[in-house]
Amino acid sequence: MDGGGGRPQTSRGWGAARRSAGRARGGRTTMRDRPGSGRMALALAVLAALAPRAAAAQSPCEALAGATIPAGEIGLPSGGVTVTAARRIAAGPSPIAGNADLPARCEVLGRVEPRQPASPPIVFQVNLPEEWNGRAVQYGGGGFNGVLITGLAQLRENPPQAPHPLSRGFATFGTDSGHQNVPGVEIQAFALDDEALENFTHAAYPKVRDAAAAVMRRVAGRAPARVYYYGSSEGGREGLLVAQRYPERYDGVVSSVPVINWVGLQGFGTRGGQMQREGAWLSPDAVRRLHDATLAACDALDGLADGVVSNQPACRAAFSPRSLLCAGGATEGCLGEASVRFLETHRAPYEYGMALANGLAAYPGAPIGGEAQPDGMNAWTTGPEAPRFPLPSPAVQSRQWYYGNGAIRYFLARDASYDPARFAMADFAEGARRLSAVMDATDPDLSAFARRGGRLLLKEHMADYAQSPGAGMAYWEAVRARLGGEAVDGIARFYLHHGANHSGIATDVATGRALPGFVDLLGVLDAWVEGGTPPGPLVQTTADGAASRPLCRYPAYPHFGGGDPARAESFACRAP
Repeated sequence: MDGGGGRPQTSRGWGAARRSAGRARGGRTTMRDRPGSGRMALALAVLAALAPRAAAAQSPCEALAGATIPAGEIGLPSGGVTVTAARRIAAGPSPIAGNADLPARCEVLGRVEPRQPASPPIVFQVNLPEEWNGRAVQYGGGGFNGVLITGLAQLRENPPQAPHPLSRGFATFGTDSGHQNVPGVEIQAFALDDEALENFTHAAYPKVRDAAAAVMRRVAGRAPARVYYYGSSEGGREGLLVAQRYPERYDGVVSSVPVINWVGLQGFGTRGGQMQREGAWLSPDAVRRLHDATLAACDALDGLADGVVSNQPACRAAFSPRSLLCAGGATEGCLGEASVRFLETHRAPYEYGMALANGLAAYPGAPIGGEAQPDGMNAWTTGPEAPRFPLPSPAVQSRQWYYGNGAIRYFLARDASYDPARFAMADFAEGARRLSAVMDATDPDLSAFARRGGRLLLKEHMADYAQSPGAGMAYWEAVRARLGGEAVDGIARFYLHHGANHSGIATDVATGRALPGFVDLLGVLDAWVEGGTPPGPLVQTTADGAASRPLCRYPAYPHFGGGDPARAESFACRAP
C-alpha cells in the first residue's frame, strides 16, 4: 500500500525535475572532426549529439506518455495500466467554464485495462500541480457515470471564487467508472457486461486510486501521503463505499447527498412512476399548488418566512396533502384523490417485502418543502408529462422514472424490454440482494476506517427529490448504534442543508433569490485530518459572499432569532 501514514513531506514538486532538465539542455555538446570523416560522418555525429538533448527535453511528466504500469501495482484484479497521454499544461484559465485560473500541472490520461478483452477499460485522468502539497483528491462521479470526470471542475460546495484544489497544491483525479456513454444507447445498458457492472458498483474507484498513485510516483518520485474522496450523489455513494470497503486507501471522505441505498431508491422511483401512470400524475401547476400550500402552513415554523421549510417535523404535523383534496365537485385549484394518495404514499417508507444488504427492508419517503424550486419535485418525481413506457424522450419524463426503470431493466431484470409497470422488489429477491451487497453503501461498520484515522463529512439536502435525505439519517443512526456515539463523533460529522435541492441550491421560489449554500468542505476535512482538530460550527455563504447561514449538524436546523436574516449570527442551530 502507498500513501498511508504521516504528514506530507515538504516538496518543491515535480516541476523541480523539469527545471533541472531545462538546465541540462543549456549545455553545449561539441564534436571534434577527424580527418577524412566526410559529410556522412559529420551528419551521423550531429544526430548522435542531438539524441541526448531530445531525451533531456522531456520532463518526468512528458516522459510518461505511452508508458505501461503493471497490473501488480493495482490492488484489485485487473489488467495493467496504459498511459495514453501525458503533457505539461501551463498555468492559465481552466477549460471548465466558470473556474478561476489553474496552475502549471502535469495532465495524464490513462486506462486500466479490463480482465476480459470484450469489456471496456476504466478511463481516468490525473492532474498533478508542479507545486504539489503531497495530497490528492479523488473526484466522484454522477448518475450512472459513463463520462470522464477530469478533476478540473470546481468542487460542488466550494464558493465559486475560492481557489481550485489544484491551486491549493492538491493533485486531483477522476474516472468514467469503467464505461463510456454511447449516443442512442440507454445509459444503463453497460450493466449487461459483468465486468463493467462490477467496476461501476465498487471496483473502479480503488483501481483508479492505485493507478493515480503509480502515476504520481513516476512523475514526482513519491506517492501521495494523503488521499481524499470527494463526491456528491452517485459520487457520494462512492465515497461512503470506499470508506466501508477500502478504508486502507483513503484518509478522508466528503460524501454529499449520497445515493446510499441505491437498489432501494430505484425501486422507490419506479413505484412512484407506477402510481402516476395510473392517474396520480401531478402537473407542474399542481406541484406549484402543493409548494405554495406547504409554505403557507410551514414556512414560518423556523422563525423566518423565507421560502424554506427548515423545521420538517413540525411541518409534517401542521400540513397534510389531503387538505388539497377536491371537494364538492371542484376540479380546479385542488388535487384529485389519486394524486393525494400518491403524495401520502411517496412521503411514507417504501417497503420491499424482503431485506436487502445489512438488513434494510424499506426506503425512506420523500422530504417536504421546496417542491417547485428548480431541480425539485418537477424534475425528479413528476416530470413535464406523465410516466410512460416504452420511454419517450427523457426530457419529458421525471428523472426518477427514467433512471429507476432503466436500472430495474438492466441491473435486475437484465432485459431491456422488461415493463417496469410489473416490477415488485420481492420478485427479484435473489438478484436484488446480490446487487445490494456490492452496490449499496449501507454497511454501518466504519471501525476499520476509524482505526486508520479516517475522517468523514456527510451532508444531506433537506429538499432533495432525487433521493431521500432520510436515507442519510437512517445510515447515521445505524453507524452510531454500531460504533457508539462517542466513537462516531471522533471520526465523523453529519450536516443538514435545509431548503436545498439535490445540487445544493436553495431558492426562495417567490423571489428567485438564492440562499446561502457554499462551504469549503475540502478545507474542513483537510484541517481535521492534518491538524487533528474536529470541525466546529460551519457557515454557508451565497456565491457572492453577501449572505451567510449556519450549516447545522444533524438533527438541528437553523432557527431565526431576530436581527439581519442575511447574517449567520441571527440564527441558532436548534433541534426539532
